[in-house]
This record gives sequence, C-alpha cells and structure tokens, in this order.
Amino acid sequence: MSYNPVQNKASKTFERTLTYDLYTDPKVFELEQEFIFSKSWQLVGHVSQLEKNGAFFTTEVAGEPIIVTRGMDGEIRAFYNVCPHRATKLEKKESGQKKILQCGYHGWTFHLDGQLNKAPNFSGEDAACISDRCLRGVRMEIMQSFIFVNLDDDAKPLSESYGDFFSRLDKYPFLGELKRINSKTRVIKANWKAFIDNYLECDHCYVAHPSFVSTLDMKNYQIITCDNYSVQGTVVKPDKQMGTVDLNEAEMQGGEFFWLWPNLMMTIYPGPGNIATIQMIPIDHETTLGVYTYYFRDENLTQEEKDLVAFAEQVRQEDVELVELEQVGFRSRAFNKGVYSQSEKGIVQFHDMVLEALGK
Repeated sequence: MSYNPVQNKASKTFERTLTYDLYTDPKVFELEQEFIFSKSWQLVGHVSQLEKNGAFFTTEVAGEPIIVTRGMDGEIRAFYNVCPHRATKLEKKESGQKKILQCGYHGWTFHLDGQLNKAPNFSGEDAACISDRCLRGVRMEIMQSFIFVNLDDDAKPLSESYGDFFSRLDKYPFLGELKRINSKTRVIKANWKAFIDNYLECDHCYVAHPSFVSTLDMKNYQIITCDNYSVQGTVVKPDKQMGTVDLNEAEMQGGEFFWLWPNLMMTIYPGPGNIATIQMIPIDHETTLGVYTYYFRDENLTQEEKDLVAFAEQVRQEDVELVELEQVGFRSRAFNKGVYSQSEKGIVQFHDMVLEALGK
C-alpha cells in the first residue's frame, strides 16, 4: 500500500479542521446556506440541455428557484424563477421549449430574455408603473460548456475563482464533443461535508474500493491542492480491462478526479471520452441529495461506456455506505474531531475553507 503525501500548489497553506458538531447542528446548516451556497458558483446545467432557441430548464440553488433559458436571440441567460408581480413560482416544468413564459396566477407573460411581455390586469395609467417589472437576472457564466450561477452579485468571476482549473481541462479535447446524457439522484443519510471529506482522500480506497485499486496504479496516485479546487489521479495499471475495454488502448488511460469549492466533483474515468459530475446538495443538517450526471458523445451508450458507468456506480455505492456509517459516529460523544495524515490534507483544505466562509 502507498499513501503519498498531498502536494499543496495553492497560494496558501491549510491547517484547521472541523469538529463533529459542524456535521450535526441544524444551525450550521442555516449558516452554510447563507454564507457558502448563496455565495459560491454552483453548477446548474450544460449547454447541451439548451440546444434550440426557446429551450429552458429549472433548478434550485440554496433554496432559490432558478430558470435558465436560451432566448430567441440564441443567448443563454439565468433568472430567478419568480414572477415579479406577486412572487409566484413562474415555470413549473423541469424543462421544455417555449416562446413565452406565462405565470399561472395572473397570466403575466415574459420573453425568454426576461423582459415583460404582457400584464393583463394592468392597463392605462397602471401600465406605466410596471414597465420595468422584468424577471430578475442571476449571475451566470459558461465554461467548458458547463453552466454555473452565483446568487452573490459581488462574487469574483467564475474564471477567476478556481485558479487554473478550466485551463487544465483544455488537455481533454473530447470535452467539447460531450453532452449531458442522464442524471441520477439519491438521498444520502449524512451531512454533505462527509461525502466531500470522503472524496478528498483515497486512503480508504485500499479497503473500500477493490475494483478501483485493482485498475489504477495506486503507487503513483497523487492528490494536489490548488486554489479553490483540488485534483487527484493516476494512470491505469498495465494490461488492465474494464469490462470489454482494453484500458491500455482507451482514449483515457488514467483517472483524474477534481473537486471544486464547495460541493462539486468532476470525474474523468479510464475508457472512452467521458466526464461525470457529482453534486452534494444539503437537504438538512444530516441529509444530502447526491446528484450524479454523466456526459458522453451520444445518448446511445456503447458497451464500453456502459462498463465505465458500472465501474463508477460501484465506487459511489461503496462511498455512500461509508459516509452514512460515519454520520452515526458524528452524533456520538466518543470523539469530537478527527485526525488527518499527510495523505489526507485535501480534507484539511476543505475544512479550512468551510471555517473561513462561516467566519470562524
């Protein structure tokens, strides 16, 4: 077994760690919604979901309803999915295609660029007072075809928020060919931070992920902390198969796994061109919604791509079982915090950032 020390290439060092009450206290959950999820870039979708003018999809960020549209001018925009008349949720469908958005309460309608179209119950002198009642926009940026939003109007641009992360993705030319194929969700009975902790180290891989360690060269497995993200990975072992895939002949002959502050993970597995995203969205202080989304070239998956998904799903199931057991221990009076080896310092980066965001 090899446990390589984490390399720190971030512009600062990290030392502080979380106590277990921060995984079990409902008041902390409320603070995180306000100071972490409402002030960070959150992945909401992919441009492949909006291929045609008039397409839209809806989502939530930190409890806020959001709608993302491709206007009739071809521009992608994001708005609060709230009618400016009386605050009713505007669009109820998860996705679709429309020329006009209509509120189901009083019939107000809006163009897909957010501009007011008609307000049936305002006419004459009344009409003048609502001429600027448009949908409220949300900050949105697109990088590598991924759509991000930030509820904080004063946040740094996405391109400046994660160091060299997006330029690092340039070495994967196949990313521009991929589209969102499917998304799965599961409720995890653990605090969202427990899953991030788990993802940020691979010391447990020898015990919990036999298929993973039998496929990848763990002697050279390396974790690197960077500015507001981290990356880990290695190459495949010689003469390895993943189902029907000869990994030494595959498009991707290694695995690279990214974490972006605060709750987004991007994984590129050995095999044909691929990327998957994992988002941990807190439901409450001890329950998390895991969102797993796969991106391939075509929705009709090849056998090689199906084998890759099966490999990834096995690892994820093993991780969920671990963090749910960990949540039980967080509630115990036995210990109040963990200890972290040199190969677990990716967790310390995350913990330090949580504490800083919460003003601790």
